[in-house]
Amino acid sequence: MAQRPFRVLVAKVGLDGHDRGAKIVARCLRDAGMDVIYTGLHRTPEEVAAAAVQEDVDVLGVSVLSGAHMTLIPRIVEQLRQAQAGDILVAALRAMGVADVVLQDTPPDVIVTRIRALAAARQPR
Repeated sequence: MAQRPFRVLVAKVGLDGHDRGAKIVARCLRDAGMDVIYTGLHRTPEEVAAAAVQEDVDVLGVSVLSGAHMTLIPRIVEQLRQAQAGDILVAALRAMGVADVVLQDTPPDVIVTRIRALAAARQPR
């Protein structure tokens, strides 16, 4: 039985209007065979969590360059928990219960490898 492609939601939250990096990450993950959904700019934590649940993603990648991550990421994680979707991996800040941190200078092939590893670890055996 063929395994379905990993599903990844790439999200931009808050007032951060810089999305070039998020689009590059989304593209490199698509090129690697993953199903990728991009939220567009200026989403609320509630919108991001709802989209992650609705799209049944394996990994939620959150791009925040505005410095508001200490406020926005906990709200996203809490929204996922309230939706009984706490198993969706959030690639953002480990100290808040997320799976990985991918910095802006991480090469695309390393991002793909890390996302694959995160999503594979979440898959039922």
